[in-house]
Amino acid sequence: MPSYGNRTQTHTEGVTVIGEAVRRIVSESAEVIIEITSAAPTATQAIRDNHTRTAQITQAIGPLGVQQGDLHPISLKLQNLYSPVMQSLPGYAGMPQIGPYATGAALQPETQFGSYFASNTLRINVREPSRAGEIADAAVRAGATLIGGVRFRPADEASARRTALEAAAKDARLKAEALATASGKQVGDPVAITEDLVATNGTYVALRAMAPFAFGAAAPDTVGELEYYARVSANFRLV
Repeated sequence: MPSYGNRTQTHTEGVTVIGEAVRRIVSESAEVIIEITSAAPTATQAIRDNHTRTAQITQAIGPLGVQQGDLHPISLKLQNLYSPVMQSLPGYAGMPQIGPYATGAALQPETQFGSYFASNTLRINVREPSRAGEIADAAVRAGATLIGGVRFRPADEASARRTALEAAAKDARLKAEALATASGKQVGDPVAITEDLVATNGTYVALRAMAPFAFGAAAPDTVGELEYYARVSANFRLV
């Protein structure tokens, strides 16, 4: 029989707590990404039509405060929708085959089926976040496609994240001190710390509505207000 008398067990010493903090800041600007598409029988016509549609959409959103310098091109793509698979289809009911396998003279070698597809993706910088919805609606009505919704941005995102993390770390320390005092101990140095941070402008509004005791019942009153939710898990020694 093996002996278990010399086995050692590892115990987690100290106190482990979770600190949380939510910091709200008003966004300074917003970003809308749109896609403008057009199709034509030739590449030249597809690009020309795309430029025309882009100019029309630019004119539609101009009265809402969008200047030429607020439009930033992301990509311009041109694709031929003609599929080579069509060439390998066998003749049917006496019809000549398509492509290099054609045996009849009715189909000329230069004949192609399909069209060209042009796609222009633009980033719109919105100086007034409260007008982001109007600009997105105007662009869509003019023929654009909204890509990824509207993104609100603060003036200094790094500072907002750091402030939220610092507040969560302080919350964790206060909780650890309260537990240590209740057990007749004092908090020593931290042994391990892990962090998580989420930036959102809607998720935690819904969570607060479902669990106001945990997140608070208040919701952002300003359009485009951003929330930075930080969560810190810390293990402290007790002395």
